[in-house]
Amino acid sequence: SRQVLRVDGSPEPAVTMEARALWLLVVVLVLGSSNRAAAYEGLSTNLCEVPAKDRVDCGYPEISSEQCTNRGCCFDSSIHGVPWCFKPLQDTECRF
Repeated sequence: SRQVLRVDGSPEPAVTMEARALWLLVVVLVLGSSNRAAAYEGLSTNLCEVPAKDRVDCGYPEISSEQCTNRGCCFDSSIHGVPWCFKPLQDTECRF
């Protein structure tokens, strides 16, 4: 293996696979959280803060977040057993 030397001639520590894996995990988590924020694109986040028990379905099985938000609806797949694509709190109709 090739050794990298510092300006003073001492060896540069090698980047371990663990360190690379950690950085990859950080990048994935940051990108994942930015996608979560984009789930309510076009709608104010507070309009999508509908309690799970009050969600009115605005989609169909297997609808993507993009398809849902294109209808003017909210998308949140974090709660199982309730609609993931649902009408926002304001009194608007979803576009079909």
